[in-house]
Amino acid sequence: MLHKILVIGGGVGGTMTANHLVTKLYPEIRSGKVQITLLSNSPWHYYKPAFMYVAFTKFFRDELRRPQRGLLRPEIDFQIEEVEQFDFQGNKVKCKSGHTFGYDHLIISTGCVPTPERIEGLKEAGDHFYQYAPARQLAEKLRTIEKGRILITVTFPKTPNVPHQCGIAPMETTLMVDALLRKRGVRNKVEIVYTYPTVAQGVQCGLFLQSGVSEVLPAVFDQNGIKYNRGFTLERVDPGAKVAYSAEGKEENFDILMATPPIRAVKAVRESGISHAEDDEGWLPTDHESMKVLGLENVYVLGDTVDLPISKAGGSCHNQSPVVVNNVASEIRFGHTCDAYEGRVVAIAQMGLEEGMPLWYDYTHEVIPTPATKLGGMTRKGFNRGIYWAVARGLL
Repeated sequence: MLHKILVIGGGVGGTMTANHLVTKLYPEIRSGKVQITLLSNSPWHYYKPAFMYVAFTKFFRDELRRPQRGLLRPEIDFQIEEVEQFDFQGNKVKCKSGHTFGYDHLIISTGCVPTPERIEGLKEAGDHFYQYAPARQLAEKLRTIEKGRILITVTFPKTPNVPHQCGIAPMETTLMVDALLRKRGVRNKVEIVYTYPTVAQGVQCGLFLQSGVSEVLPAVFDQNGIKYNRGFTLERVDPGAKVAYSAEGKEENFDILMATPPIRAVKAVRESGISHAEDDEGWLPTDHESMKVLGLENVYVLGDTVDLPISKAGGSCHNQSPVVVNNVASEIRFGHTCDAYEGRVVAIAQMGLEEGMPLWYDYTHEVIPTPATKLGGMTRKGFNRGIYWAVARGLL
């Protein structure tokens, strides 16, 4: 009997998972016992972390995308379809085209969506780099600003212990802005202010997700003349006056508002009926170890759609994907799971335009900051320009 594995999402999580499943289950696929199908709403695969570099004119559209089909093993049935409805009881999904796909195992990796409109005035007055068009708009502003004030704000989901998208990005881009303005010779005329919410996941009155980095960041910012506000939870923005107001009663004026916007899951996931996340954010309840959706024995989730207390970033997917692959293969062959995710996240933080700082942590160990080096920056560039595509293809 044919065993159908359905992967939803053509980002790095879905792509590398589908490819690794082919490698792991190749004997079963070759004999016609297992079929792997991947659904994506786009024929293109975007290297989303590169959107941050778009804001600094380091990447352009054709550099950060590849045809999705070209990244997938030929054994994978790839369909350009957008899922509209999940039927977990019937083990099938319905797409906007009207097509229905059944499954024996379902893997959800649909990411998250920036929603600046959820904060009054932010869509009109704010800029971000989590999508291509907004990043290009921000790039033009950073290229032309001669004097004034750049305000960086960070917004967390309402759901407790769920972080914002790409945890290190606000810190990275703050230092990149500083370096860019110095390179342009206008840094002494532009004030940079970095703000962080009063309560950010497990940290209170810090400057980052974890206490170790929060302790070293003030010295880094002081050295570069970057001002910071430890307790600023963005509540609303006045686009006309160019003033941002916080829930703590503070206000900050700006010429450029670089905001990490609110995020939530895609519509089909939010309307699936199984999320317990606050404020209609849609994060799926995820078993911390097996990566299964709680209450559903044959459904797994990874990447930005989880409700886990770890970074919503590619560095998380790279460690979650092998666990999902091993568990699905083990269930097919032996009837039980065999692997457990330890919450591991690995990344290299961009510290300015040229240097990089390795970061890693898991459920039980916080980040231990390491010195930023040119070698770290070269490693990050190597990943951006080539290694990522090998990872997505399941080669690494």
